[in-house]
Amino acid sequence: MREREENKQMLAALLGEKEYRPMKLKEMAAFLGVPKDERLELKLTLDELIHEGKAALDIRGRYVAADANIKTGLYHGTSRGFGFVTVEGETEDIFIPEHEVNGALDQDTVKIAIREERTGKRREGAVIDIVERGTTELVGTFQKGKSFGFVVTDNQKFDCDVFIPKEKTMGAVTGHKVVVRLTDYGTATKNPEGEVLKILGHANDPGVDVASVIYAYGIPMQYPEEVMQQVKQMPEQVESKDIAGRLDLRDLPTVTIDGEDAKDLDDAVTLSYENGVYHLGVHIADVSHYVTEGSPLDKEALKRGTSVYLVDRVIPMLPHALSNGICSLNAGCDRLALSCLMDIDEKGTVLGHRIAETVLRVDKRMTYTSVKKIIEDHDPAEMEAYRELVPMFEQMNELAGILREKRRKRGSIDFDFSECKIIVDEKGKPLDIRPYERNQATKLIEDFMLIANETVAEDFFWQELPFVYRSHENPDNEKITKLGIFINNFGYSIHIGQDEIHPKELQKLLRKIEGTPEEAVISRLCLRSMKQAKYTTFCDGHFGLATRYYCHFTSPIRRYPDLQIHRIIKENLRGGLSEKRIRHYEQCLPEVAANSSRTERRAEEAERDVEKLKKIEYMADKIGEVYEGVISGVTSWGMYVELPDTVEGMVRLADLQDDYYIFDEAHMQLVGEHRKKTYKLGQRLQVEIVAADKMLKVIEMLPV
Repeated sequence: MREREENKQMLAALLGEKEYRPMKLKEMAAFLGVPKDERLELKLTLDELIHEGKAALDIRGRYVAADANIKTGLYHGTSRGFGFVTVEGETEDIFIPEHEVNGALDQDTVKIAIREERTGKRREGAVIDIVERGTTELVGTFQKGKSFGFVVTDNQKFDCDVFIPKEKTMGAVTGHKVVVRLTDYGTATKNPEGEVLKILGHANDPGVDVASVIYAYGIPMQYPEEVMQQVKQMPEQVESKDIAGRLDLRDLPTVTIDGEDAKDLDDAVTLSYENGVYHLGVHIADVSHYVTEGSPLDKEALKRGTSVYLVDRVIPMLPHALSNGICSLNAGCDRLALSCLMDIDEKGTVLGHRIAETVLRVDKRMTYTSVKKIIEDHDPAEMEAYRELVPMFEQMNELAGILREKRRKRGSIDFDFSECKIIVDEKGKPLDIRPYERNQATKLIEDFMLIANETVAEDFFWQELPFVYRSHENPDNEKITKLGIFINNFGYSIHIGQDEIHPKELQKLLRKIEGTPEEAVISRLCLRSMKQAKYTTFCDGHFGLATRYYCHFTSPIRRYPDLQIHRIIKENLRGGLSEKRIRHYEQCLPEVAANSSRTERRAEEAERDVEKLKKIEYMADKIGEVYEGVISGVTSWGMYVELPDTVEGMVRLADLQDDYYIFDEAHMQLVGEHRKKTYKLGQRLQVEIVAADKMLKVIEMLPV
């Protein structure tokens, strides 16, 4: 035993020497003069060093020292061959040059060696081991050869084609969209190999483009049989036994306010006013009454994490029988709810609140359009149609304005981006792209949901019970510094105090740029300078909303974290959480929060990809047309131009024939070497549409 320990110390010292050159087992045995019959002992000793974290194997199976420069993280590939690795706990990712990728593919967990010296602005490293493959299946377009096939993957971060032996093509022909399982991940010099699992249809067939995105992200479409069996046992109406013990709010004037096409109505509101106090009720569908912990429905909801809203369809977290039925707050129906009843003064301060299990009956199913006509347009016909409710809507508008102003004063950031709605026909073909207008009615509901979320989060923070919060960390100083340098080009500035920026500074900046040509560009850069919000089990505050307490309480039909905290709230209302239940939640909530953040990112990326595909398809018959746009991005390979309808296209540097352009990163512009003509971020220009390619996922433009 002592001899093994001495050998380990000797080997660890050898691996740590500056002159040491990484060696395989056979080479090391020869170097150390270890006889053949003792090589197993040498291997066991080296394996122990690896287990203890003192040694590692590189990508070629050679032994190296596992020092502070050896890290494990998630590899993110790019279409240009290089990649980046994010390491948990590290604020900066590590750049991996193309020649150091060593067979790693997008989403692989890898071990990397970080270079001590920096050759550029960020740390660089090399992949030395692939710990776990992150991708087993891919979606792509099949190309048929004489004796084999290959698949060009839709994932542009997966920068190589997949070879398919003839006997594993399933009869796919050129142009088919297919799902491929990887059977061999290839090497730095050999392409991956796979087999066709499913043919989705031809790339040009209706619906295949969206189906390809759904499969690519692994978003489940069908519900397992045991889930549907549980759904069949659900009541269609609220049963009298379920109402017992609940606060009865059925006599309160109650409305839902949603979009015209919404079917899963999970929030309703009530409001009254007396003696300077607004009594606001935010009533949320009690989904947890029907989706019980650990049931097949619950497990499937946790797996999905969120509903996914694509251009031509919704993939719900819960089956329609629940989301559009018993859990939807449909007008005229008794429904179970979890309500946050708040007393708010004329300054927007919550004087007191009560969270209660309730039963309610919605009087009217209102739309944003209708409420806007009442509170913003004062439309006589609409006001007459809803005469009894008009005073309540007017009070709601007053209170919403008070709450909004209070948030503004504390520094809450309101990114009022121009969003779009893509109109498609029954086959999914895009017919029009219309701006999605935020009006007083949409803002009103946002304001009420925000105050309910804050109130619930603060309540449970001070009770010191296990909970799921919505956290938004402060931005990285480096990104904010870069933002400050960039906006100086436009004559703006932001104040950074004691190495930290207050959200009020970004809010003031957004107000200054309102209505200017550079508004869209600077707004997006502000957003990109901030971190992504995520779900956590600790209350870390929300930078964007400038609040110490925040959670997601208001959408349990379509978000799992809301459903999860409803259970905790109800248990607490029914006599408090026992020590056993507290331990249970302390154990399970970290994974609930992490999974909810992951599935949220997945949904956002899928939604973005489908929107992009539909915009490309929409512009395909606009070739040759000229539009005015704004330069929304400048890179070393060209620039991006955004049109008023949010369609974004690319002008390649190689296509700018009038001069030789150089990328000026400091000022985010392209500068002509001879004529000194510049293209800079935020600049307006006329562009001609020259190509729209769904395969390459790009719209190409040229300045005119």
